[in-house]
Amino acid sequence: MKPVGIGVVGCGNISAAYLTAAKAFPVLDIVALSDAVPEAAKARAEEFGREARLVEETLADPRVEIVLNLTVPKAHVEVGLQAIAAGKHAYSEKPLGVTVAEARKLIEAAAAKGLRVGCAPDTFLGGAHQTARECVDEGMIGRPIGGAAFFMCPGHERWHPNPGFYYLKGGGPMLDMGPYYLTDLVNLLGPIASVSGVATCMRSERLITSEPLNGTRIPVEVATHVTGTLLFANGAAVSMTMSFDVPRHKHVPIELYGETGSLIAPDPNYFGGTVEFAAAGEEWREIPVKRAYADGNHRILGLADMATAIRANRKHRASAELAFHVLEAMEAFQVSSDSGKAVMVLTRPERPAPLSAGLAVGELD
Repeated sequence: MKPVGIGVVGCGNISAAYLTAAKAFPVLDIVALSDAVPEAAKARAEEFGREARLVEETLADPRVEIVLNLTVPKAHVEVGLQAIAAGKHAYSEKPLGVTVAEARKLIEAAAAKGLRVGCAPDTFLGGAHQTARECVDEGMIGRPIGGAAFFMCPGHERWHPNPGFYYLKGGGPMLDMGPYYLTDLVNLLGPIASVSGVATCMRSERLITSEPLNGTRIPVEVATHVTGTLLFANGAAVSMTMSFDVPRHKHVPIELYGETGSLIAPDPNYFGGTVEFAAAGEEWREIPVKRAYADGNHRILGLADMATAIRANRKHRASAELAFHVLEAMEAFQVSSDSGKAVMVLTRPERPAPLSAGLAVGELD
């Protein structure tokens, strides 16, 4: 299969994980690295033995077929539109956009040119999450009844070197961590029908305790504790909380409850982890994970699948339709909180096709 040329825009913290993971996928040819700060692109290029270019040069490069957009969330749609205007497919870090309205512009622009849009997260393609998907699809828990999903921490200002954007428009725990949980839940259960939510913000500023900005205070523009209930189209009701305000907790990341059993899925921020099952009256038992992409950080898998799909003329799994649906659900939490009413989620994407068992790392089907 002829490799697909990739041009990277955005060489910040997450780019190292992508470029490291890219080495396992022969379908990906990283031809250029660029950033609004050229020094950042040069540093990454030297680190990974790649070519640093200006952003406009990357967008104009005929070798580039897909622009990998690793900019901050508020720039995702802007850079994506630039890629589409240049005749390139676009694949973005999550979220697809910071609002449904702006993300719709990107999808419509791509459709008008016959170009593809993909979007992280791709962790739902990890071996552990594909194993959990298999358990649900094979009826291990019976008809899904409900579940719970939790990400709660004291805030990213404890570890991130420059955490201010997490608390500005486009940030917050829902847009930052919600995509992992909601995408995996859609992978497991299918599309979301409605959201009932409450979103709160108890502090107007946060104190950075990480280096190099230790002691700096940053403003907060978004809700930092978001909680509520997702009603899925299949009738399952899942409680969800995303928070930057919780010192400690004991919840597992994702639990699903069915008529005949319950399933624990691992942290959807990672590709691997432990899958557990228990029926009524049983102790929890571990379900063996025998699939690829469960033993490392494969944080470019969705892009590799998109590149493979372009060559094979099939749908890619980390699709714009899936990411838009997740964004619509995330936005619905705030709309529901503001209105005091449940909010219907209008889109109904297909569940992404599962990966075949028996694949090796670097392979896709």
